[in-house]
Amino acid sequence: MTVSPPVDPTPAPAPAKAVPSYVPISEEKAEILSEDLSFGSQGLESWEAMKPGLEDSLGYILDRPENAVCVRRPGLTLTWGQLGDSVAELLALLPRLEGEPELVGERFQWLKVAPGTLLTGYYEPWLEASLTRQGPFQYPLYGVPDDLRVIDLGAFHRRWKGQSLVYRMGEKGIKPYHDREAIDGEGALDGEGSEIAWAKDPVDVFFLQIQGSGRLVLPDGRVKHILYGGRNGRRYVSLGKVLIKKGYVPRDEMSMQRIRQFLDANPEKARELMFRNPSYVFFRLSDKGPYGAMGSILTPRLSVAVDRNMIPLGGVCVLKTALQDSGRGDAEDFLSLVLAQDTGGAIQGTRMDLFCGSGEKAELLAGHLQEDSEVFLLVSRRVMEPALNKG
Repeated sequence: MTVSPPVDPTPAPAPAKAVPSYVPISEEKAEILSEDLSFGSQGLESWEAMKPGLEDSLGYILDRPENAVCVRRPGLTLTWGQLGDSVAELLALLPRLEGEPELVGERFQWLKVAPGTLLTGYYEPWLEASLTRQGPFQYPLYGVPDDLRVIDLGAFHRRWKGQSLVYRMGEKGIKPYHDREAIDGEGALDGEGSEIAWAKDPVDVFFLQIQGSGRLVLPDGRVKHILYGGRNGRRYVSLGKVLIKKGYVPRDEMSMQRIRQFLDANPEKARELMFRNPSYVFFRLSDKGPYGAMGSILTPRLSVAVDRNMIPLGGVCVLKTALQDSGRGDAEDFLSLVLAQDTGGAIQGTRMDLFCGSGEKAELLAGHLQEDSEVFLLVSRRVMEPALNKG
């Protein structure tokens, strides 16, 4: 017989939540790590293939006020000017990194993101769609509705700096914008003319919204990019966590592919389950893409989405992780430079999302990527003295 231990009626205090911060590593350790930096796992032909992405990042940074703070965290306070100097220095070093990768350790302070980083992935899905409602294409993809309004709360008080409110006007004043159930279940946007395309499958639409952008394959064979246009301002709820909590999918089996498998096999439950995520994304069509939050085109396995309050957009990081494209088999070691060029509704704190590209291989990688990783923000040693330990 198993005897249970006595139960302490006093609940244990919740562990203190670690405050996201930056911790510098030694120059010696940085140089050792930098010698193993590689661009091969990113599908690039050379270090200089990173030049267009770095130039986009630098252009974004140079458009910011030079003396304004871009990140303020325990361990680091950095201005846009200091960040720009760091990216410009790395750009100048690219031709030398083939033979001297250790320069990344010598010239840059590596600031480890603490307490750690959960790396996930996102990709550009392809789906069959039509620009008009016809035949099997009955599920709308919406552009930003005319009645959606966004206001900068920081204009009212400095405590709300960086926060915004998404709303619509009701008969008695402002109201939260429609949630997913109201839009897809109750037809809140019917007759408003916001549709920009039509899909065959509501689950396709749901996954496109999670990824934020994709490609539409039209009936005549043309391909159009469909890009992020806006959001309804509602809280994002992870469907994976809902399925685990309800006991529909075991935690150790969870992946994007497993979610899709369950929804496809249980259409009578799929609709209600998708409504559990009230967040809703609106789109725009384009001939080019995909674009990140900086307004530049994303590069597979080089561009990452970050919480801009933790890692500034335009920043360069070293990502040390392992990439596994299935629940089985060996993982591929990954140690290379990545560019903070995007954001995401679920990307908060130290979490990072790797843009995996487009197509089946990218989908497989993104769907299974859940890896505890190490991330280091790179800042030129020339600008570190006034920046370090002022967070």
